[in-house]
Amino acid sequence: MAGAFLATATGASWAEPLQTVEDVGDALGKCWAPPPEFKDSFVTLKFGFKGNGTLMGPPQPTAIRVTGDETQRKAFVAAATDALQGCMPLEFSKALADEIAGNVFTLQFRSAE
Repeated sequence: MAGAFLATATGASWAEPLQTVEDVGDALGKCWAPPPEFKDSFVTLKFGFKGNGTLMGPPQPTAIRVTGDETQRKAFVAAATDALQGCMPLEFSKALADEIAGNVFTLQFRSAE
């Protein structure tokens, strides 16, 4: 199984264990607040989960489009990586933990339009 998410929302909050992959995407999207100085930019991060809701390792960028120079590119990628890591740990239902653990997912972090 591989999955893709799109992070567009802000503010993290969930009260019960996540039940579906779609719930995971929604929860991760709530952790992303695009830096206001970036427009028309995105980074896609690749990562995997352990069954306990933590990341298997550091997220890896797979696609990057950032308006600006190399410093700005690094800053946007760091903001996305920090948002993803700051969202951990997620709380998975037992069924979702069994389904999701060890699989590779991608998450695209977009700037505000």
